[in-house]
Amino acid sequence: MNLKELKPKLMALTPAEKTEAIQILAQSLAWPGIEKTLGISVGDAYIAGTRVPVWGLVDYRRLGTTDEQILKTFPHLTETDLANAWAYASQYPDEIEAAIQRNEEA
Repeated sequence: MNLKELKPKLMALTPAEKTEAIQILAQSLAWPGIEKTLGISVGDAYIAGTRVPVWGLVDYRRLGTTDEQILKTFPHLTETDLANAWAYASQYPDEIEAAIQRNEEA
């Protein structure tokens, strides 16, 4: 989809939906390597180009898993991906904690 096709759809959104769309776009610009898409990882932040959620990586770390072990478990991830995940998690700790709690309850 290109911007010309997207514009009428954006204009049809409610004010609340437009606000959410702006937030999603702003986050994708602010966090290289981290994305949020409503249909992927339940809308949680994840490593770009993957379906690996940031909260999952944080949870691995909390369990004592080292970065080296994480990279062996997810060979398609890089050290830069992990650095981006840790930076994002430190900026949005409440979001990450809520995602971990949701997934523990599920």
